[in-house]
Amino acid sequence: MTAMRRHVYIADESDAGRRFDVVLGSVPAVSSRSLAARLIEDVDATLNERPASKSAKVEAGDVIEYELPDTPDATPGGEHIPLDIRYEDDHLIVLSKQAGLVCHPAAGHESGTLVNALVAHCGLDHLGTLQGPERPGIVHRLDKDTSGLMLAAKDDETQALLQDAIRIRSVDRRYLTLVHGNIAPATGLIDAPIARAPKMRMRMEVSDAPGARSSVTTFTVLARVDAARFDQGYTLLECKLYTGRTHQIRVHLSSIRHPCVGDQLYGARHERADLGLSRQFLHSYSLQLDHPLTGEHLAFLDPLPRDLREVWDGLQARKPQFTDAGREVYDRLAAARRARKETGS
Repeated sequence: MTAMRRHVYIADESDAGRRFDVVLGSVPAVSSRSLAARLIEDVDATLNERPASKSAKVEAGDVIEYELPDTPDATPGGEHIPLDIRYEDDHLIVLSKQAGLVCHPAAGHESGTLVNALVAHCGLDHLGTLQGPERPGIVHRLDKDTSGLMLAAKDDETQALLQDAIRIRSVDRRYLTLVHGNIAPATGLIDAPIARAPKMRMRMEVSDAPGARSSVTTFTVLARVDAARFDQGYTLLECKLYTGRTHQIRVHLSSIRHPCVGDQLYGARHERADLGLSRQFLHSYSLQLDHPLTGEHLAFLDPLPRDLREVWDGLQARKPQFTDAGREVYDRLAAARRARKETGS
């Protein structure tokens, strides 16, 4: 694991009135605003010993603390890791990430990541660099144990346009998740800020702390499964992201006491109730966007991978009650699965 070192910077008069990310990005050890923004978002940088937003104003005498690896991250090398590519042109890639694959190098995962696979596939010079040298091509992320559709960018212009499209919510990202318990409303909205848990840094939590970031998730019930001896029943949901915070869907659903089945971080972790899953039942199944350079509308569906499909199939004996929305999604995914079989992809 890469050792981390704590650094301290005391703001002076020249920093007064400037944004937190701008001041931190001008510190020589950080040297870029994009890295500063990541440090702030991950709460690896604090202002006067408290989390703060990127746009927080700095005053002379403020204490900025931040953590960086003892040695700079090496430029990631290419590794021949299989990629399930659904679309590719000169500007972008749409792929389905397998569960267990980390998106980019980080402490404890210096190799064997999606970035290493992208470098091998495209070459380092043919990937966007706006996320920093250790994250070439990355536009947005999925958790290690979340599967499904993702975007990657082959150049800086495309990367910037895709990130802007996500920011203004013109990229439609939808997820399938199976959660514990029966959710009665047909639809719902969870609008709850998220911050890193102060006593367990790998966890995020709904919070009203100053550094908490606005987070919005909507959900639609697709099917309900009645309770049995060892569980409280299940609900199959389609979730839509309006923001892209770390662990957002998992944190939001756990906060309303309906955690994802199999979630080892935010769930109940009861083996029988988790239906044998050791990773969260969460899959990025639908992605729609207008191509940032050609304007062509792109739409992709990704049926459940085998491990999640087997769990869902195992519940069929309990006769899930599908909603109208659920029947529509089921039919679309069945058609997509047939099409993939016919093309051999």
